[in-house]
This record gives sequence, C-alpha cells and structure tokens, in this order.
Amino acid sequence: MAHPPSGNVHTLSLSQAQGGAGVAIHDLGVAFGSNRVLHDLDLAIASGQFVSIVGRSGCGKSTLLRAITGLENPVRGTIETDRGRTRVVFQEPRLLPWSDVRANVEVGAEGSVAERREQADHALALVGLSDKAAEWPARLSGGQKQRVALARALVSRPRLLLLDEPLGALDALTRIEMQRLIERVWLRQGFTALLVTHDVAEAVALGDRVVVMEGGRITRDVAVVAERPRRHGDAALATVEGEILARLLEG
Repeated sequence: MAHPPSGNVHTLSLSQAQGGAGVAIHDLGVAFGSNRVLHDLDLAIASGQFVSIVGRSGCGKSTLLRAITGLENPVRGTIETDRGRTRVVFQEPRLLPWSDVRANVEVGAEGSVAERREQADHALALVGLSDKAAEWPARLSGGQKQRVALARALVSRPRLLLLDEPLGALDALTRIEMQRLIERVWLRQGFTALLVTHDVAEAVALGDRVVVMEGGRITRDVAVVAERPRRHGDAALATVEGEILARLLEG
C-alpha cells in the first residue's frame, strides 16, 4: 500500500463485516508543536485480538489511542481500521448524573425508543447490572459506575474497543473482578480490544500480546501464551510480567 507524504493521514475501513476490526498503523508520527510524541510507529493488530500497551507516563500510550479515534491529527503515517465502529472506555466513567443507569447506556444505542431500551437492557445484563437499570449514578460504587461505562460502549456492538486506563481508580479486588468481566465480554462478542494500562500484571492477564512503549516508540512486542480464562498467580503469566517489568526498569 502506498503511503501518503508527511501531513496526510488516511483512515480506511478494513471490512464492513461483523466481528473485530483489524488495526494497521504504519510510520505514525504525532507532534504537539515542536514536541514529537510518537515517532515512526508501526503496529498491526489482527481482528478479534486483545492487545495491551504498557509504558511509563508520557511515553505516548494515550496519544496513540487518541490518534486511532481521530482526536489527534498525526503529522505523518497511516491508520487503517473501522473508525466508525470504534468506542472508548476512559478511566473516569463520565456518566450523566441527571440520568438513571439505563438512560446513560441508551446514549450509545440506536433505533426507536423501544429498540434503544432493549439494547440498553441487554448491555446491562451483559455486565451484570440488570437490577441497577433505574438507579442513579450517585448511588453506585466505583466498580458499578465503570461497568455502566463499559455497557454504554458495548451497546452499539463495537468492532474495536479502546480501553484507556479504565480500571486505574478501582481497589485491587474490584479491579480483578472488572478484568475478568472484560475478558468474558470480549470472548463472547469477539471485538478487537486495545488496552492502555500502567499495571503490567493487568496487561499480561488480559492481553494476547503486550506492547511496550518507550519515548514514543514501540520497543517490544511480547506474546502471552496462556489458556483462558486467565488465572491470577499463574506461573506463566508471572514470568512474562517479570520480563516486561525488567525491560521497563532498564528503560
């Protein structure tokens, strides 16, 4: 595929078929003024794959997600994916406090009032919150709020789900429960997932691959070979985690 000159970025649709959307990024560069954040970055993600990205603060992880969604304009390179069917889950749930749980999820739904309600109820069932549909966000725990945010992203059946530190504010046990929920939903729906996290154990627990970013570049891409569902404390996962931590500490 021919690549455009610096300053032109093409966003293409790999396929209109259902299922996960592949991602192909080539020679990507993003800058804020004279500050170059991403440098000649290449990344390929197969349809339906779960990829985790780790790295120190400021290495460009979140900038990469923003470029994929179109919120940042690269100065060079190509991004090939189904952007129209891409959804994002952020660290903050960003729920509407004046709307109940069902109405918050309906924000991402389409169709008639009845169809949107049905879609929202299905998404809430998927994340185990059917009994909270009429509740107000202020009455939910942190983990429940994040499950509502996940349901809102899932209600439109995304082909690519971007997760930008979605579990960073949760306590340890709730975080593990949410990791297991995300894995179950991903296995069931078959979308492609790209997770940004500072937690290497989380990256390894969820990812088919763990991509290490340093200074705006990908410096390592590690395959995680382990059966699913994953078990915390698994020796194979601990070995991969140790290798990645060693790399980050060296950096």
